[in-house]
Amino acid sequence: MTPIPRRLVAGGAAAVLAVAYAALLPAPATAAPSTGAVIAEVYGGGGNSGATLTNDFIELGNRGAAAVSLAGWSVQYLPAVPSAASQWQVTPLTGSVAAGGRYLVQEAAGSGGTTPLPTPDATGSIAMGGTAGTVALVNTTTALTCKTAADCAADARIVDLVGYGTTAVVREGTPTGNLSNTTSASRNGTPLTDTDVNSADFTVGAPSPVNSGGGGDPEPPDPTPGPHRVHDVQGNTRLSPLAGQNVTNVPGIVTAVRAFGSSRGYWIIDPAPDADPATSEGLFVFTGSITPAVAVGDSVVVSGRVTEFYPLASGETVATTSNQSITEITQPATIVVSSGNPVPAAEELTPDTVPTAYTPTAGGGSIESLVLQPSVYALDFYESREGMPLRVTDARVVGPTDGFNALWVTSKPNQNRSARGATVYTSYDDPNSGRLKIESLIPFAQRPFPVADVNDSLAGVTEGPLDYSRFGGYVLQATTLGELVDGGLERQFAARNSANRLAIATYNVENLAFTNDAAKFNRLALGVVAYLGSPDIVALEEIQDNNGATNNGVVAADQTLQRFVDAIVLAGGPRYQWRQIDPVDGEDGGQPGGNIRVGFLFNPSRVQFVDRPGGDATTAVGVTGSGAATALTISPGRIDPANPAWEDSRKPLVGEFVFNGKTVFVAAVHFASKGGDQALHGRFQPPNRVSEIQRLAQAHATHEFWHQLQDANRLANFVLLGDVNDFQFSPVTNTLVGSGGEMTTLHDLLQETERYSYVFDGNAQVLDQILVSRGVRNPDFDVVRINAEFADQASDHDPSIVRFVPR
Repeated sequence: MTPIPRRLVAGGAAAVLAVAYAALLPAPATAAPSTGAVIAEVYGGGGNSGATLTNDFIELGNRGAAAVSLAGWSVQYLPAVPSAASQWQVTPLTGSVAAGGRYLVQEAAGSGGTTPLPTPDATGSIAMGGTAGTVALVNTTTALTCKTAADCAADARIVDLVGYGTTAVVREGTPTGNLSNTTSASRNGTPLTDTDVNSADFTVGAPSPVNSGGGGDPEPPDPTPGPHRVHDVQGNTRLSPLAGQNVTNVPGIVTAVRAFGSSRGYWIIDPAPDADPATSEGLFVFTGSITPAVAVGDSVVVSGRVTEFYPLASGETVATTSNQSITEITQPATIVVSSGNPVPAAEELTPDTVPTAYTPTAGGGSIESLVLQPSVYALDFYESREGMPLRVTDARVVGPTDGFNALWVTSKPNQNRSARGATVYTSYDDPNSGRLKIESLIPFAQRPFPVADVNDSLAGVTEGPLDYSRFGGYVLQATTLGELVDGGLERQFAARNSANRLAIATYNVENLAFTNDAAKFNRLALGVVAYLGSPDIVALEEIQDNNGATNNGVVAADQTLQRFVDAIVLAGGPRYQWRQIDPVDGEDGGQPGGNIRVGFLFNPSRVQFVDRPGGDATTAVGVTGSGAATALTISPGRIDPANPAWEDSRKPLVGEFVFNGKTVFVAAVHFASKGGDQALHGRFQPPNRVSEIQRLAQAHATHEFWHQLQDANRLANFVLLGDVNDFQFSPVTNTLVGSGGEMTTLHDLLQETERYSYVFDGNAQVLDQILVSRGVRNPDFDVVRINAEFADQASDHDPSIVRFVPR
């Protein structure tokens, strides 16, 4: 039998080619219809995921009035799409099939199923295809050699033949429909019909094996619990001590069912726990794309294979992923012992339940083999509850609802809490252990998922089994959702500026392209005009070329920027001008085809841009002159664009501006993303921040440019701003600041729990930064909170703004 691959779509290239090949063949010749023994039923899904029967089988029938001896005969199997190496597999037969009677041939068993076949009349070990294949009844035990329908029709040794599944190349006439782990192909009629057209003679339906004694009802399955309990399967580390082994009749009560998607299954809990706090009493039973035939409150015993399933990102393997695994029983066979049983109560998460310390360490290695310490580490606590029902009550939202119907709450409401209700990421040593992701098992039509902002709450009880996802780690799969209560969060406005202060802002506009709809342009424009107060200069990150993600060699972004400027005017703002440099096609990273870049908007009625020719994608900007005569060699210009630090990444753009007669140098940056870093919640601890290597090199290159300016004029007005893609406490930021404190990151002017511009996995954190040189006096800094805390976002970043009087 061929198991259906987990979380893969059935079919594929081989199936397509087989259909095409079969369509090109001439109509196969057929032998005369059988008058005696025929194939009555075929089934190849025995023991597969979702199957009830434990074995594949071939059932024979006798259309004639006299018994047919099967001595020296065989049944034989060929894959649906035979290759040059394919051979017919043979099961010899003995005895006879009575007139009008049946004869049952048992074939290979899978690892699942709950019900054995009736006592077979013959036994083989052929693992038949679960969806498609060819079975022949042959009057010899010598393996056949034919591999086409025509050749097999000409072989007089074949008494009867059935090609089941639409891809079957060898068949009589046209093949039957596709089978599955829960369906067989049964010959029609009483007496059995035989027109030598498989699709006409067979019907796909529930398997119904019958032996020579007429036995179609096997012995009922034994519901006696086996030797292993749930905690034995889970063990006291992250990996099951039984991984890769089959277990029999593990008992439990069903606590929740996932009845949708390709990862269906159900959770069980053992109502008789052991005394070890490190062993979970909950477990997920994976049924693939098959809806589980159980209900909450069923008492069950489950047999199957213990598996550690690693959720993988694109391009990852089990060996390379930093994600933790989920202990599961796969290919399950389930016996429902009784229904309507009470479900053990979910464990309540209070502010003191989850430890504050986040994770044990292993010097960057795997923590999977470490014995769990649930009273010491948060990740150990969650792992020791994997699969068990947990509960939060009146939980505050710390990560808004995303596009995949998920949000984040905290069980520690005072943990690094901001004034607006966010949970702030303040250091690598404190990832905020109270954070917990919430998804839902409730059908959307029955209960739409709440659309929540930070500081909202889920009033009452939210509970369900604890799962694990590559997106954020541990997640509560809600069977009960609290009622959404509005926390009253309002979008913020920047402080009013005065005429003698220069206002400079940074805004990541999230892949803005000319091809975006008007709503996005209008929302972003409203952010610039109404919330930022129309700054004099705006550094933009994630500007795409004119046709966005279309990868056709276009690199110009003039239409994108013009449309944005027009939208700002429509929103009541000034008629900005812009400066930017088109990148080399495909060289600056970001969305393929988008040719992402940074650029400047500026208000010409407030500030003048000093244009100096020569700036292009590959020419480096330099510094000339000294003191008050310090200037850029080109403006706008790129910082060291040939430096390997900028490989597949946005190059910084520097411009020279004049405000009230004072020169101000502005560098817009968008450093390499954190893609590829190991997960905070992962198995490797502490996680390796692999992407930091490139950002450190970028920070060094940027700081070296600042040194050129500082050497020419130590009091130069220099502002570096943009999406640094790193925290204010990171080595990257420290490199920009310099060992002598040559620059200041303005987030340091805020209270520690107010330092954030982005919310990820429930952690409010800094990615967007503004740094200023010593020449910038008395800067006034705001993060303008209009996006990151809200489910309804114009961008996933909040803009920031600095105001100061240049000298």
